[in-house]
Amino acid sequence: MFKILQKKVLHETVTLMKIDAPNIAKKVKPGQFIILRINEKGERIPLTVADFNRESGTITIIFQVVGSTTKLLNELNENDNILDVVGPLGKASKLDDIKKVALIGGGVGCAIAYPIAKYLNGKKAIVHTIVGFRNKSLVILKNEFERVSNKFILTTDDGSCGEKGLVTDALKRLIVDCGENYDEVIAIGPLVMMKFVCKLTKKYNIKTTVSMNPIMIDGTGMCGGCRIIVDGQTRFACVDGPDFDGHKVDFNTAIERNRMYVEHEKREYDKTCNLLKRSNIK
Repeated sequence: MFKILQKKVLHETVTLMKIDAPNIAKKVKPGQFIILRINEKGERIPLTVADFNRESGTITIIFQVVGSTTKLLNELNENDNILDVVGPLGKASKLDDIKKVALIGGGVGCAIAYPIAKYLNGKKAIVHTIVGFRNKSLVILKNEFERVSNKFILTTDDGSCGEKGLVTDALKRLIVDCGENYDEVIAIGPLVMMKFVCKLTKKYNIKTTVSMNPIMIDGTGMCGGCRIIVDGQTRFACVDGPDFDGHKVDFNTAIERNRMYVEHEKREYDKTCNLLKRSNIK
């Protein structure tokens, strides 16, 4: 059992949880993830470790309530227990040779980008962070990013916070107008966002890494649910990634596969919401 030590609502659909998991905290590195199961009948879902503390033996996850399991997870509170937390899984991000980076985060993907920014800042690399959200109410981790970034740009689609526009607009301005030269661009967020970041950086021949987070079940490469196409070859995000060369990822196929589960996920989410309502009534 893994105890929830802290629960913090970042937004009405986004929650932070700090979990007591000393064995994972001891080994986890930026870019890696865990797979958790709430109870014996629960499904297994992957969540990237958003932060960790080796001394206190804790890991932090940030998740968006979008499906049945995240809905049930969000019902848990401090001092409640999660049945299974397995990790760290996946390959750690390769960061040690980076001297100057443009880190791009979109939506809840910022939770994955933050430990990378924190690590690189600790290594004295120059970190330029660009984060994007639909509107002001969805902004998360702003203060945390500002503390670990040499330059921080916040964008919103509607201009309600920060700059109005897309992350690609800000990135292009830094590359073209400001003449910034980056060792690497790291993009983490919605597939469409990462696709267009890669389209931009390929034009300027800038190495770009993306974090792929498709549907996963076992986390060992056995189920094949997380397969993606990279450089024309099938790869499994759980064991070969989650980081890949963004210029080689077949984003169109990844987006198409991601849409296959939307209706099923909605049905399960609605079913869970109805069960919780009936339980509260009783």
